[in-house]
Amino acid sequence: MLSVMTLIAGPGGESHLPEIAAAVAGGCGAPVDWLAPGIACDIACDEDAEAVARSAIGEQPIDVVVQPQSGRRKRLLVADLESTIIENEMLEELADFLGLRAPVAEITRRAMNGEIDFVGALTERVALLRGLPISVLDEAATRIRLMPGARTLIATLRQTGVTMALVSGGFTVFADRVAAELGFDRVIANRLDIADDTLAGTVSPPIVTGATKREALIALAAELGLTLDETLAVGDGANDLPMLGAAGLGIAFHAKPAVVAASRWRVDHADLTALLYAQGYRQDEILG
Repeated sequence: MLSVMTLIAGPGGESHLPEIAAAVAGGCGAPVDWLAPGIACDIACDEDAEAVARSAIGEQPIDVVVQPQSGRRKRLLVADLESTIIENEMLEELADFLGLRAPVAEITRRAMNGEIDFVGALTERVALLRGLPISVLDEAATRIRLMPGARTLIATLRQTGVTMALVSGGFTVFADRVAAELGFDRVIANRLDIADDTLAGTVSPPIVTGATKREALIALAAELGLTLDETLAVGDGANDLPMLGAAGLGIAFHAKPAVVAASRWRVDHADLTALLYAQGYRQDEILG
């Protein structure tokens, strides 16, 4: 099957990409097709060319995505929220009001790297929030920082008619806001329990897990009459692995080490516009 390699420069990689692309293209016996000059290009290749490309890239901040050349443009995006579409981990933002950011962040790190059970870790962290006034939810929301490239990614896919779902192990109170701002079509996330205008320290069941994310991808594809090959998923944590593995193109984005090791495709350096270049979008098709 004919494959295409997409090389995408992260910050600091632009000056090295033309030379590396020329070297890789020479080895593949194919021309360099620039999607965005100096930023991203396609090269027709065999699948085994990826190892050669990574060797040529060395330590330079350049990402590599090799996939079948046909069917690259996907019709459904399912995205994780925290550390993917936004830079924050919102449980850590809430814990900050209690002076507990550091210990909660360490639990988050271990859970997202697959070292501890996600549901148990979520339950433990949310319990620490018991008694916080619900006013902190609005205050925490003001801290939300969109991941670089997120607005461009969603605007471009929306313009081309792609259905987009935000599926998060985080909370609806934040996911709904981000979805409304960017233009996601669906939101699946956890709901924090409230008691007497304070956080109860619990989450309403069922809890969104990695299995939930995979099931959502499959169900949405079926609802839209799409094959899984027509789907794109992106996430950074261990609970994203099931949906990344099920998607036609599942990209581990700036992911935890265990997730990188288990993922077929990854973006380590570039921003979220890399997901557009990986699908063959050209610079003049990209909004923003």
